[in-house]
This record gives sequence, C-alpha cells and structure tokens, in this order.
Amino acid sequence: MNFIYRLLLTFNATSLIIVVYLVKEEILVNNLNCYLTKLPNYVSYILYFLIPILLTFLSLLIAKKLSKDNISLGTIKSIEQANNAFLPSYLGYFFVALSVPYIDTLIFVFAILFVFTFLSQTLYFNPLFLIFKYHFYYLTTTNEIKIFIITRRILKAPQKTEFKQLRRINDFTFIDLTK
Repeated sequence: MNFIYRLLLTFNATSLIIVVYLVKEEILVNNLNCYLTKLPNYVSYILYFLIPILLTFLSLLIAKKLSKDNISLGTIKSIEQANNAFLPSYLGYFFVALSVPYIDTLIFVFAILFVFTFLSQTLYFNPLFLIFKYHFYYLTTTNEIKIFIITRRILKAPQKTEFKQLRRINDFTFIDLTK
C-alpha cells in the first residue's frame, strides 16, 4: 500500500507539468473526438486542472490506510516551515513544460522528473495540498532527527507540539490527518 501511495503522491506532485503543457499547446477536450464538443477553451483547461486536484483529494483519503504513528509531547526540538522551500522546484517544472516543443519530448522529460521525484523526498510536497489547507514542516527531534510533516495545523511552539494521529509515508515523512 505504501509503494502505491508514494506513486500516487509522485504523480500528483508532477502532473501539473502535463496540465501546463496541454494549456500551452491548446489541446482541447473538443479535439479529442469525445462527446463534449463546442465547449469554450477554458472548460478544457479547468477539466485538466481538476484531475490533479481530484487525485490529490484521493491521496488524502488513501492516507487513512497507511500505518499509524505518533510524536509525543516534548520530542520536538525545532520547527521549520517548508511551504516556500519547494516553490522554486515547481516554478522550474512549469518553465520546463512551457519550453517543451513536442508531446514525445514531454513524455520523456516527465518520465525523468517522475523517477527523480519518486526517488527524492520532494515527492511529498504537492502544491495542491495547499488547496486543502495543508502545510509542510521540517521538525527536528530531540535526537537530532529531521522529519517532514504534512499537516493542517499551524505549528509554532516545538515544546507544545505533539501528533497523535500521524500516518507514516516513509521513515522520515508523515501526514497528520487530524482536522
């Protein structure tokens, strides 16, 4: 289950490249020989953008199936917000999508980015989580272990922070499903 979840997170994190490319190339639902004809261009673009949003929502639902964990009160030494740390990477992805001239080039570039994103920890930062009011933090424990937390909570005071309903994505990455 964990491996499939990580694949889904990776796809969600990188899928906006495909959306940007489809919009740039003006590939419309009308042109795909389907039942939806004579729609304005923006309807196609909204549909393309909704797919990654729906998949991100699905990944939040599936997270409930991951193994449970917790972090006790007094275990966290420091908190560092990570929301803005990944923004340059995603801007880079958009510039790549805007500069790719052909669909086969896009597939190749997407495959490379997918593999590198899957193998690195950046796959857990999906800017679409921000739509669902999730934030990203690096926490350093009293044992000097740095972990990555995805949570809806606003974290400020390390000494007063604890997590009772974490789900483990990997050894150093967790998602907090409390509301």
